[in-house]
Amino acid sequence: MARIVVFNKPYGVLSQFTPEGKWRALAEFIPLKDVYVAGRLDADSEGLLLLTDDGQLQARIAEPKHKLEKTYWAQVEGIPDEAALDRLRAGIALSDYVAKPAKVRLIDAPDGLWERDPPIRYRAAIPTSWLEIRISEGKNRQVRKMTAAIGYPTLRLVRAAIGRLDLAGLAPGEWRQFVGGLADLAPPAALAQRPVAPPSRKKTGKYTP
Repeated sequence: MARIVVFNKPYGVLSQFTPEGKWRALAEFIPLKDVYVAGRLDADSEGLLLLTDDGQLQARIAEPKHKLEKTYWAQVEGIPDEAALDRLRAGIALSDYVAKPAKVRLIDAPDGLWERDPPIRYRAAIPTSWLEIRISEGKNRQVRKMTAAIGYPTLRLVRAAIGRLDLAGLAPGEWRQFVGGLADLAPPAALAQRPVAPPSRKKTGKYTP
């Protein structure tokens, strides 16, 4: 069995243990050794990041060929109509590849979602909206490229779930760990209609073993 760390990554933190330039690192939050990121998040994205000490499990989580579904909340500039969303549902051509069909829908702002620090920049004349996007790929900046391709740039991106693991109970910078394996992450078919639980606003400290 593997050690699995579930971390709510704040904005401005790299998916690595060494800081670079203005970006902070995981070592500031997770005082563990011999665990490795399974599926990176960009520094300007937030939310669920998994780490493990098992190389095989790391590959199963991170590699698109294993079809482990990831759920994202994207705050975009403008309000996409169904025709625009259907382009994502059908699979959309990006600059260097064609993204596979995504499950996507308009949602209200997620309940319990924390304020980003720093906040996004709003343009007074342009409204924003939230999308829930579920994909099994997760290539470099894929969700941002997808929303830009339909004309609605992403202003804020939060990964809310990987398989059936989500952010419930974790404020930004908090983490928990357990011993488990792939069976602890449900297959995509079991997630099709499963709502994602909102994160907790309670203050429990950064280090939550």
